[in-house]
Amino acid sequence: MSKFATAINCMDGRVQIPVIEHIKNNYGVVYVDMITAPGVNKLLAECEHIAIEAIKKCVEISVNVHGSKLIAIVGHYGCAGNPTDKETQLKHILAAIKVVGSWGFNVKIIGLWVNENWRVCEEFLFIHG
Repeated sequence: MSKFATAINCMDGRVQIPVIEHIKNNYGVVYVDMITAPGVNKLLAECEHIAIEAIKKCVEISVNVHGSKLIAIVGHYGCAGNPTDKETQLKHILAAIKVVGSWGFNVKIIGLWVNENWRVCEEFLFIHG
């Protein structure tokens, strides 16, 4: 198993530690490469070209250099960069999984939701690949 996983996560500091802990505890990795931007699930879902290219380059490093075998795409409650309801954010996460899946990396891609208590809700786990 790889020592690394990758999280494409909102820049909001409230979600960093819960996401890192969740991935480390549930996927047996030591390190989580964090790729962050405000409302990143929406950026990916809406295919904002400049943002996608920067994110893809970071993912390439994480997968090809660090050997990451897992990519998590994260949305969260109270996101200032994607100020929509949970249902809309979950749709963005699913769309973002499809975008990242189209990049052709041989990795597992999941979607995570962080709730209003700053906990990752496993019941909103989606898997691609």
